[in-house]
Amino acid sequence: MLTGTIGYNYSHGPDFVMDRPNGPGCYLMLIIKTPARFTVDGVEYDVRANSFIVFTPDTPCSYCAAEDVYTDDWIYFGGEEFDEQRFAELGIPLNTPVYLGDTEGLSQIIHILAFEHYSAEKFSREIEEHYMEIFLLRLSRLIQSGASVSSRMLMEKNHRMTQLRTVIFTQPDCVLSIDEMAEQMNMSRSGFQHLYKKMFGASVMSDVISGRTERAKRLLSSTNLTVAEISERCGYSNEYTFMRQFKSRVGKTPTEYRKCL
Repeated sequence: MLTGTIGYNYSHGPDFVMDRPNGPGCYLMLIIKTPARFTVDGVEYDVRANSFIVFTPDTPCSYCAAEDVYTDDWIYFGGEEFDEQRFAELGIPLNTPVYLGDTEGLSQIIHILAFEHYSAEKFSREIEEHYMEIFLLRLSRLIQSGASVSSRMLMEKNHRMTQLRTVIFTQPDCVLSIDEMAEQMNMSRSGFQHLYKKMFGASVMSDVISGRTERAKRLLSSTNLTVAEISERCGYSNEYTFMRQFKSRVGKTPTEYRKCL
């Protein structure tokens, strides 16, 4: 697949508006690097940075900056150069903005494409063709891997995960099992554990133990509750498990810790 014209990392000010009431006239792909407002065939979208869209030639569209600047990469395809069937095979949608999460790798490929496209060096055409195919495969992989989700879904999931972590550290006696937490998030056990660690840099079980340990330390220093009572208030059903995990984290048993206060 050959390309028409290519632009890398173009920026425009807050007054920038691209209005194509009759469509762009050819296939147009954008990698959107800053928050933007799009209207596609009469439908309005608030588009997050690190999104992409492919317009078909006759689709009415307009877009502008949502904040102080609008920045994108773009590729115009000549009519004979665009293989719509290839896009369908790769699961790349048309006329719909899609959030990808991380477009740096794609943008780097466009940078190379732009150099080769405007180059007179030997084999530049062949190199451009190969990089264009790599670009499409990388884009498809991002979409198929589930990295592209709607901004609303992503924000909601992040908010719910953050709320869950707050409960883990403030109310460890209310914490559910990992399977129950995953079910609460409408995720598989492995998917939940992977996302939690990716977001917070620690496994959910490590945070559960940390939350229980911190609460135990507060209760040991501020109350006369027995070790068994503190164990229960920290979410343990077995005080011996509590004592073992506490010593592993603090270096002392609960009783020894209290005596040192």
